[in-house]
Amino acid sequence: MSSTDHIYQQLGPAKIRELVEAFYPRVQAHPLLKPIFPDDIRPVMEKQYLFLTQFFGGPPLYTEKYGHPMLRARHLPFPITPKRALAWLDCMDQALDEVGIVGHVRSLIWSRLVVSAQHMINQNDAENQSIMKDD
Repeated sequence: MSSTDHIYQQLGPAKIRELVEAFYPRVQAHPLLKPIFPDDIRPVMEKQYLFLTQFFGGPPLYTEKYGHPMLRARHLPFPITPKRALAWLDCMDQALDEVGIVGHVRSLIWSRLVVSAQHMINQNDAENQSIMKDD
């Protein structure tokens, strides 16, 4: 069993939905993130649910509906800076706390999210920042 299979089996679809529901209000309230997201966040939330289900080792829901995720290509139209990547990770960290995802599965999720956030960066900030969370 891969670590992603383990994530999906530990969380299940209801917990992934709960995570998405906890995450996006934070995104909409964040001054760095709000400008790059649409006002009607529901379609984005649904895509995120489909993507995270697949990303965490569940059925390939995103690919079945939209094709290969091509994360970087799909995010290139949006200015994603190191500060925005950090903000995104901070919102996700808070959402993980809110829905009670802890322990080894949280560590697996976090390591995958940090790599993904780093990969999405397509513009520089004024100062160079690492996106690794200080523990």
